[in-house]
Amino acid sequence: MKVFNYLAVIALLISLVACTNKQSTTKEDASTPDSNINTIETQTLLRSLSQIPAIGFMFGHQDDPLYGVTWEGDSDRSDVKSIVGDYPAVMGFEIGRIEKGGEESLDNVNFDTMRQEIINQYNRGGMTTISWHMDNPVTGGDSWDVATKGVVTSVLPNGENHEIFLSWLQYGAEFFNSLVTDDGTKVPVLFRPWHEHTGSWFWWGKDNCTTEEYKELWILTYNFFQEQGVNNLLYGYSPDSQGPGDIYMERYSGDEYVDLLGLDTYHRDNEKGIEAYQNTLNTILSFLTEEGKRRNKPIALTETGLEAIPIADWWTEVLLPTIEKYPISYVLLWRNARERPNHYYAPYPGQKSADDFVKFYNNPKTLFVKDIPNLYK
Repeated sequence: MKVFNYLAVIALLISLVACTNKQSTTKEDASTPDSNINTIETQTLLRSLSQIPAIGFMFGHQDDPLYGVTWEGDSDRSDVKSIVGDYPAVMGFEIGRIEKGGEESLDNVNFDTMRQEIINQYNRGGMTTISWHMDNPVTGGDSWDVATKGVVTSVLPNGENHEIFLSWLQYGAEFFNSLVTDDGTKVPVLFRPWHEHTGSWFWWGKDNCTTEEYKELWILTYNFFQEQGVNNLLYGYSPDSQGPGDIYMERYSGDEYVDLLGLDTYHRDNEKGIEAYQNTLNTILSFLTEEGKRRNKPIALTETGLEAIPIADWWTEVLLPTIEKYPISYVLLWRNARERPNHYYAPYPGQKSADDFVKFYNNPKTLFVKDIPNLYK
């Protein structure tokens, strides 16, 4: 059982209630978006993301309730839950291939099933974040098909694929607008469009479009969703770990189009890579801490992990002591693939780091679904 600083939790709850009662007037202040742009629940989620670091950080896991190591589709199952008896406070989902109007994502997840799991997570009181590895609209290949240059140019206004691109965005808009509970509430989502753009492995990456083209792509996406009535999204900016400062902010589209500053970076090379991983986190999270304060925006570690977790105490000796120093709202671990035996980032029962993960869970700073105050009220 976790031991919390209940005074801190009570103070946080009072703060959230006070923020909810304030009248919002402008999108320029990212902590109080205009009610004509975002639903009340979405506004409140943004305020909660700013307040959560007062008590800790939320733990997240990609595709957590959909499948795991050696299983798929079991009701109420999760590799994380199987170890600690609790769901992650944040769940990530991927909508790649929705742009083609298909029934399943690029990870072979049925979109109707995904929709229901997003609603289930909201009903638990947890949060959802969504990424979109959109196919290449020029070649028909996947997001990683970067052999052909000029893809971003072709989808912008006056580009030869602009209308096709808008029709692809429309599928995304319809999915976001369909995230509705039985009582008619639209589920808020933190959306991370065009992520890891400081690398060049996606067709929207830095070597595949100009700085201005990337900004225009982001703003086009944002404006299109607003025009389609998608008022339940927060937008997360999540470069890869090429560097802080100018590299991080070079393609930033502006405070009015971004709600959260994130970072995607992974621990590579197992034991040999511990110092490099921690140094990268310290460098960029230090930068994000200051930049978040300056821009009045929450920050998060939007993707991370060590594949197959071969270090038994990775959770409490590598990850936790590094990130607990920073006011991140959440950390998201990547998925536990059922189709690739060693492609997993959260432990499962019997896995080498499972016991250490229990210690990680019991730390009062790590917040799972049962630990968090209501994020939406």
